[in-house]
Amino acid sequence: MSKLTYYIVDVFAEKKYAGNQLAVFRGASEISSDEMQNIAREINYSETTFILSDEQNNGGFDVRIFTPKEEVPFAGHPTLGTSHIIHSNILQGKSNNLVLNLKVGQIPVTFTADGYCWMKQIQPIFGQQHKADIIASIIGVDVSEIDERFPIQEVSTGLPFFIVPLKNITALKKAKIDKEKYFALIENTVAKGILVFCPETHEPQNDISVRVFVDYYGVPEDPATGSGNGCLVGYLVKYRYFGKDSINIRSEQGYEIGRPSLLLLKAEQSGENINISVGGKSVVVAQGEFV
Repeated sequence: MSKLTYYIVDVFAEKKYAGNQLAVFRGASEISSDEMQNIAREINYSETTFILSDEQNNGGFDVRIFTPKEEVPFAGHPTLGTSHIIHSNILQGKSNNLVLNLKVGQIPVTFTADGYCWMKQIQPIFGQQHKADIIASIIGVDVSEIDERFPIQEVSTGLPFFIVPLKNITALKKAKIDKEKYFALIENTVAKGILVFCPETHEPQNDISVRVFVDYYGVPEDPATGSGNGCLVGYLVKYRYFGKDSINIRSEQGYEIGRPSLLLLKAEQSGENINISVGGKSVVVAQGEFV
């Protein structure tokens, strides 16, 4: 394997050493899938991405995303972090619009003057609903701490998650996965990640607080999950969580594991469709060569 340029990026971060860590590799067209998986396992972040070429293909940049355990068709913070590298290092800031060609399809990304990067996610798919008592036992909370006004449901905008509404931040903070029960559950479900949320926040300027557990992908808790928050904002609009069919909110995540993150979420009901955008900032913290 020839030397590969790589970057370490903190995504959904307002400053260095926050948000979700991402490794981005350039010029990876000659690397096999097995080698990409080995590199992702070696890096051991929640995801590692590979830009196959600096040249566009069908109007977009070909990118593959790997967790430490397997390749995934879509993920949020890898989309934004990889786009940040393409925008600054390949396009040299000459265009504020680009497209990533992912396994899930083409994802458009836009950079705004305030330093935020936005991705449009595909239409949400609302799947199976689950009983509160079963999920409560898996996430280590009392069933009374789950907000029974809203369903526990599998939702996907490319990568499916269980969306679990909790009543308050006390329940959110104490959530802890029972791995035996968790793996038993996901044997028969499309979703593998569990997203819990509540309307109380650590920071007063934020609107919602989130935690995400993805042991299936080798990540016990994710600091910032763009795909999961995309599913969440679609869910919030569908069930009128804030009482309206169009929302623009600030979602915080990662506080419980020392990686405070901020995700900007927009969604709007348009007929039968829910249009979803997720935004955030990225900060490059390192650059080097993989030998």
